[in-house]
Amino acid sequence: MTNPYVPVLVLMAVAAVLALGGVGASAVIGPKRYNRAKLEAYECGIMPTPHAVGGGRMPIKYYLVAMTFIVFDIEVVFLYPWAVSFTWLAGFGVVAALTFLALITVPFVYEWRRGGFDWV
Repeated sequence: MTNPYVPVLVLMAVAAVLALGGVGASAVIGPKRYNRAKLEAYECGIMPTPHAVGGGRMPIKYYLVAMTFIVFDIEVVFLYPWAVSFTWLAGFGVVAALTFLALITVPFVYEWRRGGFDWV
């Protein structure tokens, strides 16, 4: 009788070979046209500037974008199971979902007030 983990190990080995093979093939086959722009550090379209000795301060917009992603990601993760079992949960599910949406609105409003959606 065979071990039930053998197919899983074979699948992991195939995935590793494909991943490493793709990286290796791109390193060998891919073009190597280096120029000054490609060798510079990429910082989201902002020209790199020297930072202060202590590391400097990051603008609040970076954190607000991350917070927006987390808010909507958590919202989808928690509302999907609710939508799937909507008929089974009945009135309790509706109240729970509306309470959750009310609570998830708080960081959204906070970000809106802090100017997180003003991309000037």
